[in-house]
Amino acid sequence: MSRELPDRPNLEFLKKQAKALLRDLQEKQPEAQLADAQHALAREYGFSSWPALHAHVEQIAARTAPHPFAGTWRWAADSAAAGDPYRSVTLRFDVHGDAVTIADLVVDASGEELRNENTLRPDGQTYPQAHGYAVLAKWNGPRVLEAVGMKDGRIEGRVTYEVSEDGTALTLSSDRQVLRFARG
Repeated sequence: MSRELPDRPNLEFLKKQAKALLRDLQEKQPEAQLADAQHALAREYGFSSWPALHAHVEQIAARTAPHPFAGTWRWAADSAAAGDPYRSVTLRFDVHGDAVTIADLVVDASGEELRNENTLRPDGQTYPQAHGYAVLAKWNGPRVLEAVGMKDGRIEGRVTYEVSEDGTALTLSSDRQVLRFARG
């Protein structure tokens, strides 16, 4: 019997299939082990071994998983913190290839909405921006993005965005402030 993997195979489902196959195998061969069922299942999917099938599925998952930064992040002022310069800040990260677009919506203390959008190329090179500015951006690992803004060759500001290990929080650290955002 030959099986075909779906476009987005799920390793947990394959593990359940292997356990079900083990039960069937043990009816005919009581000495059969899980490794035997895994090997047989991998062969049914056209792979030489369970580790080869496992690696293939993980590789597909890595390619199709959303980028840790992608999505919308929200911060809201603590009502007890008098003097907050913002009421709220919303960031939307879109990551496509070697470009990261950050769209932000800031509601200042007076209630005025300020919108901005920047596209960064985090490859360690400096790129010109509007109004005589230039930005150098780079990845410091899969969950940390650093950007340095310059004008006339002088550093004007630095910002680091870091996504938590579990992907639910984003910390923005700059020369002037640290803001913690929640996904959504």
